[in-house]
Amino acid sequence: MVRINKVYTKAGDRGTTQLIGGDKVKKYNARIDCYGTVDELNAAIGMCLSALDNSKASEQLISKLVRIQNELFNVGTQLATPDANRRAELPNIRPELISLLETEMDALNESLPDLTSFVLPGGSECSARFHVARTVCRRAERMVVELAEDEEVDDLHISYLNRLSDTLFVFGRYCLAADGLPERLWEPASV
Repeated sequence: MVRINKVYTKAGDRGTTQLIGGDKVKKYNARIDCYGTVDELNAAIGMCLSALDNSKASEQLISKLVRIQNELFNVGTQLATPDANRRAELPNIRPELISLLETEMDALNESLPDLTSFVLPGGSECSARFHVARTVCRRAERMVVELAEDEEVDDLHISYLNRLSDTLFVFGRYCLAADGLPERLWEPASV
């Protein structure tokens, strides 16, 4: 289990940090960018959770989001560990978690109106925060795909992030529907 006695170590004051396993790298290293963006996504989801305090969607979404936050910590831990043998000993996500995202997304999507255009982010604070989280998730996915070009990365993490971004999109739409608010759709002819 993780034990944190002191928040600061001063070890990174010269622009380097350690990956799990002890490898020292620059703070702009691709692995650091990846798990740092997954951490940013986790914080964005925390903002979604806060916004749910004022939404009727809270009953359906809060437990799902807390589970997802824990899953993201597992993804981040994997991304922070370059050694495959060490990664095998650490918490990870499983393929059935991707299936669970699909099941949850499909169940909520059934209650939503069919889309006839792209959704403009917004409509409520809750929905807008889910759109921000969705875009951070897409960025994390792109970064992990790029990392996989040069280093070993579990394909499961790419699939998970891809599905999670879709899930966050549906969650944002669901917030509006649960609160009885209209979606604003892109009207390309209006420009």
